Amino acid sequence: MNLEDFTAQLKQLAKRIDSTREAIQTEEATKMSFILPLFQLLGFDVFNPTEFVPEFSADVGIKKGEKVDYAIIVSGEPVILIEAKWCGEKLEKHDSQLFRYFGTTKAKFGILTNGIVYRFYTDLDVANRMDEKPFLEINLLELKESHIFELRKFSKDKFDVVTILTSASELKYLNMMRQKLVDEFNNPSDAFVKILIADLYEGVKTQKVVDEFKSIVKKSFTQYVNETINDRLKNALDAERTGVTAAAEAAAAAEPSTTFDEPATTIITTEDEMQCFYIIKSTLSGIVALDRVTYKDTETYFGIMLDNNTRKWVCRLRLGDKKKTLMLPGENNTMQSFPLQSLDDLYTFKEQIIASASRF
Repeated sequence: MNLEDFTAQLKQLAKRIDSTREAIQTEEATKMSFILPLFQLLGFDVFNPTEFVPEFSADVGIKKGEKVDYAIIVSGEPVILIEAKWCGEKLEKHDSQLFRYFGTTKAKFGILTNGIVYRFYTDLDVANRMDEKPFLEINLLELKESHIFELRKFSKDKFDVVTILTSASELKYLNMMRQKLVDEFNNPSDAFVKILIADLYEGVKTQKVVDEFKSIVKKSFTQYVNETINDRLKNALDAERTGVTAAAEAAAAAEPSTTFDEPATTIITTEDEMQCFYIIKSTLSGIVALDRVTYKDTETYFGIMLDNNTRKWVCRLRLGDKKKTLMLPGENNTMQSFPLQSLDDLYTFKEQIIASASRF
């Protein structure tokens, strides 16, 4: 299967999982409906007990009868252990269980999953002992191109231990560096500030000077990120408008002439409203699948929601010429209103917007 077909089928599986997950109430149902279909997609014969073994024995020391949910066998030896949980269960408390199994077999990879989130482990830190942190985590409802590329390496026809271990090492440090950048972005360290101001500030870099520059560094980070996102959103908006205009012109050319005028709508979606939509969509990137984020323009407000469902509203905006307001859901079905000086102020409500979307 080529990458294009694999991607299409994976996204189709993700959509089915998203639409049926509320009906899945047990671990067994999760295995049958979510987990086994993924490994079938990866090319494994999940009904061949010599290749895909359910309830694989992984005795731990004197404790016998320990079993891992599945083991993938290559040349008679387990290479991947899979520990499965119910789709509504958090994975944090279960990695220790997989950790115990990992050390008793020759497997090089462990996968902990609830059918939606997949965490991939190996032994980069100490040989034959599973790392505490996964080198890769994939949420099927928030798929990224890089995730699809890495997941395909685990397909039966592509599987190669050396290749994956090399990627795992790179991914480990990539994730660590990304987290380090996030930490410096949110709270610049003294060392980082000193590096940035080394050629900019000629005076003595006292602690007082470093502390004063911390806020400047943080503002410069925020400004750079905001400008970069706004530029991309503007390009996306311009491209979308070009496509809409071309489609409208084509539709108009195809329509037969008429002698009466269509009633004009009083609702016009403005550029500011669309920019807000793209800002919030980018804010939710990595939290929900972006194709779930939609909007509805009404005469009284511009609403952003999930799944085109007004009951799943994330926020609402009123964008007048003189007054701009962001509205977020409060407790007990109330609504909280926040004034906006500019559209960029939306970035300061990132946590509240994410919390609102996380309700669904």
